[in-house]
Amino acid sequence: MSGRTGLYTTDELLALLPALYRLADTDGTLRELLDVVTEQVNVVAEGIEQFHDDQFIETAAPWVAPYVGDLVGYRILHGVVPAVASPRAEVANTISYRRRKGTASMLEQLARDVTGWPARAVEFFELLATTQYMNHVRGHARATADLRGADRLELGGTFQAGAFDDLAHTVDVRRITTGTGRHNIPNVGIFLWRVHPVESVRSPLVAADGSRRRWRFDPLGADQPLFATGRTEQDITHLAGPADVPMPLPRRWLATHVGEYWGAGASLLVERATGDDVTEVDLGDVRICDLADDPGDPGTWFHEPGPGEPDVAIDPVRGRLAIGDPPADDTRLLATFHHGMAVLVGGGGYDRSSSRRTFETVTTVVGGGSLVAALNTVAAGGVVEVVDDDHYTLPGTITASTPAPDASLDHVVVRSANRRRPLLSRSGGHASLVLDPDTTLELEGLVVAGAPLVIDEVADSAVRTLVLRHCTLVPGLTRTADGGPGAPGRASLVVLHPFVDVVLDHCVVGPIVAVEDTEVTAVDSVIDATAATEVAFCGRDAPPGGGQRTVTDAAGRETGDGLVPGGHLTLEACTVVGKVHATRLDVSNSIMLAARPPGDPALAAVWAQRRQVGCVRFSSLPQDARVGRRHRCVPREEVPAGTVPHHTSLQYGDPGHLQLRATTHDAIRRGADDEGEMGVTHELYAPQRETNLRIRLDEYLRFGLDAGFFHAT
Repeated sequence: MSGRTGLYTTDELLALLPALYRLADTDGTLRELLDVVTEQVNVVAEGIEQFHDDQFIETAAPWVAPYVGDLVGYRILHGVVPAVASPRAEVANTISYRRRKGTASMLEQLARDVTGWPARAVEFFELLATTQYMNHVRGHARATADLRGADRLELGGTFQAGAFDDLAHTVDVRRITTGTGRHNIPNVGIFLWRVHPVESVRSPLVAADGSRRRWRFDPLGADQPLFATGRTEQDITHLAGPADVPMPLPRRWLATHVGEYWGAGASLLVERATGDDVTEVDLGDVRICDLADDPGDPGTWFHEPGPGEPDVAIDPVRGRLAIGDPPADDTRLLATFHHGMAVLVGGGGYDRSSSRRTFETVTTVVGGGSLVAALNTVAAGGVVEVVDDDHYTLPGTITASTPAPDASLDHVVVRSANRRRPLLSRSGGHASLVLDPDTTLELEGLVVAGAPLVIDEVADSAVRTLVLRHCTLVPGLTRTADGGPGAPGRASLVVLHPFVDVVLDHCVVGPIVAVEDTEVTAVDSVIDATAATEVAFCGRDAPPGGGQRTVTDAAGRETGDGLVPGGHLTLEACTVVGKVHATRLDVSNSIMLAARPPGDPALAAVWAQRRQVGCVRFSSLPQDARVGRRHRCVPREEVPAGTVPHHTSLQYGDPGHLQLRATTHDAIRRGADDEGEMGVTHELYAPQRETNLRIRLDEYLRFGLDAGFFHAT
């Protein structure tokens, strides 16, 4: 059997025995024995094959990689970052790192391997404004700007924090290691792109008005910047350029390089679809320009093509498109594009394969088809899967009935295909979730807009379960043209039955109304009431957006916050924007952004009715929070007063939504139980990535050089 690859079968081993023994095995006893032997032989065979694979870093098992690295003197990092936990890439490149120690291309590759983020290295000493030696002219360090090179000036300015700046600068004596100084003789800068470009494939453009000449890329009809997908560099000695990183697309740069970003498999593509006939918009008709609102002619945009013109004008900064000839009524405009997400939670076209399950039977929906018919077929157990990024009507009722005894699945699953982001919308009213006793409804990978999901109270005490995974219940129900909430503070999930368990896993939802006795558990999720002064979680009698009651005692003193408490709320690595009043709170590694507006009768912005039970640990809370036992929370005595989290943006839909700024105090940015960030960005492990990069820079920098890193996004 030497030289054999692959697994053995019982028949193969049986064939090796003399025919006499095979004929005598009338009752199958010998075959049963060989079944056991075959299993053990295959274990040995797999071990031998894996032993050979373990000799090479490209094919070695993950646990072997550090041992292979030890042979070349690889130093193990201490930070635990699941996204880049395997040192395989670092070990594979260790020899090449040392051969090119201290070079810009080497430092750039090192930063990518250690952090998992796209990176660009800049030698700031090459950009100092000094008198140049005529025998060694540095043409890339121009002392004066070429005003005709508008695209380079756009990149070199504040747009990407100077990552692609090629102009000479005067000396900056501040220390680069603190993130303040830049241009100086010993300085090397590492620029990192943290925002993920998430793809939408053939998503219908949304009409901005009734003319069918003005459109927006965002499925919710808001202005949103378009992102480049970034490309994989093939040469290890190549320094990253603008086309190699996932940056928001600037106008002038895209206008002069549109051919590099346009087409199938690239960053941007617009198509016309008439029935099953889909044709690409000709690149020669595409014009990149500024489509800002024209205040002199309300309802129109600057630089839009005139009627009859063949041009298709695109503004990548606002995510707008204008067309000269409106398409026919039976023709749809479809766009394949990328938008930015700082943390991969909620509905989105990112990889969710690690959390997806495989089912034998799946009812698929495609091309804007009816969800109602599909849901009716699986009401007693089954899976409905939407396989595209189209727009669908949110059904008025989604039912999970008691499964039949012979049902292949005992619960109802409504989900999108992996990397897809369908939109389910409804104008007004609400969508009722009807759950029979002891049933479970799972929603996965969906974006729900326009109406809240409601579970009404019924006359029994049986438990129901609602599970939301990687879903978005749009905060504010819809988005305005400028990206703001359409209905600030309106609830997106209403649970009126007291015996319902709600699980939110990697979700973005608006305010939640959940009556007492409900169990709401959120993990790696966002509960966003659109403002810290709105209500994010409470009970039935005071729904968010519906005002508050002032509660006083006989002496006229306030005794309550005017909100009916909601059920038991458990938060794990979540960010909550808005006030919370729960029966019980258990919080870990989370951020709660809540505040009382002037004149608010509430005694606290975050209030747990039962404070003898429950625990809040490693979390950031308002100063006046009334909760149970606290452990290592902010604020606390050893943390400076006024320490609060600072976010890139608090507006849902922005690329930097709820991304913690580097200026946030370490008590919050490194305040989780594993020294990671508090809040929904906890699973990014950004501080650990940065620490690992500092360790590696100390090892591979040439003597006399200092390095610092800057977040480009």
